[in-house]
Amino acid sequence: MSFEGKTAWITGASSGIGAALAREWASRGANIILSGRDEARLADVAGTLQHESLVLPFDVRDDMAMQAATEQAIAWKGVDIFVANAGVSQRSAAVDTDMSVYREIIDIDLTAQIAATQALLPHITARGSGHLLFISSIAGKVGVPMRTAYCAAKFGLVGYADALRAELSQSGISVHVVCPGSVATDVSRNALTADGSKRGRSDKVIDNGIDPAEAASRIVSAVEANQREIIVAEGMEEAMGELRRTPDQLLDQVASMVAAGYMEKMKAEE
Repeated sequence: MSFEGKTAWITGASSGIGAALAREWASRGANIILSGRDEARLADVAGTLQHESLVLPFDVRDDMAMQAATEQAIAWKGVDIFVANAGVSQRSAAVDTDMSVYREIIDIDLTAQIAATQALLPHITARGSGHLLFISSIAGKVGVPMRTAYCAAKFGLVGYADALRAELSQSGISVHVVCPGSVATDVSRNALTADGSKRGRSDKVIDNGIDPAEAASRIVSAVEANQREIIVAEGMEEAMGELRRTPDQLLDQVASMVAAGYMEKMKAEE
C-alpha cells in the first residue's frame, strides 16, 4: 500500500501523537490536513511537513465549525485517511469527580469524534476506499483507576469503531482502532482533575513513554498492513492490551454477518 498522493486529515494535530502522525504520513508522500483548536500551533506543525498541508482549526465540540471544516477538507483534495485523535484524559477518583467532568470528557473523546466521522462518512463511502482511524487507548480496553470518564469514552470509541467496521466491511473502507499505552506527550499535564481543572503536571510513566515519532511510525506501518486493532505499548501495558485484544476471528465473524445480508434483513424487518 502506498500513501503517495493520498490525503490524511488528523484532528488533535497540534502536538503529541497527532502532530507525529502528520509528520509520518507526510514523509510517506501524503498531503496533510491539520485540525485542532490552536491555529498557531497547527501552523508550526505544518511548517515541519515535507508535503502539502492545509490548516483547518476548530473545536471538535462545535458542530457548525466541524461541518464547515469537513466541507473545506473535501473541497481541498478529498479525504482518504481520517484520524479521530482529539481528546483529553483524566486524573481523579470517581468518588471525587464532578459529573460535569464526565460530560466534558465523553463529549470531547467520544461524541465529538463520532460526529466528525458521521459528517465525513458520505464522502469517504462514495469514494469506495480509504481509512478511518480511531485513537483510543489501552484504557479503552482495560479499566484503569483514576480514569473512569476517560475509560468510558475510550471504550465507547472502540465499540463505535468496531460496529462501523462491520457495517463498512463490504465497502472498501478500512477501520482501525489504535490503542496506545504511555507515549511521551502532554496527555497527563492536560488531564482534567475532579473539578474539571487541568492537572498541570506529568507522570513519570508518561515522560518515559514511547517517543511520539516512534508511535506514529508503528501506527502508520500497521495501517499499511491493514491491521484492524493496533496496540502501541510496551511492558505491562502491552501485555494488558494483548490480553484484551479482539481476536481477528471475531471481527471476521461479524463482517461475515454483513456479507450474508444481515443489515438488509434488519432494514426489511423495519
